[in-house]
Amino acid sequence: MSADEAFVGEIIMVPFNFAPINFTECNGQLLPISQNTALFSLLGTTYGGDGRANFALPNMAGMVPIGTGQGPGMSQRDLGMTGGVETVTLSVNEMPSHTHIIKTRQLSLPAGDVSNTINPVGNYPGNGAALLYDTVAGAGTMPINTAIQAMPSASPVPVNNMQPYLTILFLISLKGTFPART
Repeated sequence: MSADEAFVGEIIMVPFNFAPINFTECNGQLLPISQNTALFSLLGTTYGGDGRANFALPNMAGMVPIGTGQGPGMSQRDLGMTGGVETVTLSVNEMPSHTHIIKTRQLSLPAGDVSNTINPVGNYPGNGAALLYDTVAGAGTMPINTAIQAMPSASPVPVNNMQPYLTILFLISLKGTFPART
């Protein structure tokens, strides 16, 4: 495609690493209005610049294009808007609640009738509060149950938020046919 075939301001993608004559990279650079009046009349200061001496080209470096307008259930997207982030750090409030089922067995140990020592070595669980062990095994058993409670937590490590991508060069036509409104 030559500049004669392209519209002024037309953006193309190319699989090589240079801009042909009458094209330049879409990297957000400022251009003088006096040397690019046709392109300025189309872009204005949508992408930056002071609008008196210069204006900015779209910056496609590290960006993915998205259409203007408002899709079903989506926010309004206006020409020149940017958004999105490469990584996100989730808080506990942003994570869905969930549960874990933990299966345990009930364990019964032979228990003494009274608690008469604090020494566990060679002794059995007792029935008292102050002295925990009994020197004589009793006839009964003492059930031991397990309770586990999961507390919500989040990782302070950012998570990749990018869709799969292929890097390619975006170019904009500086010269060519001025697009007519229909």
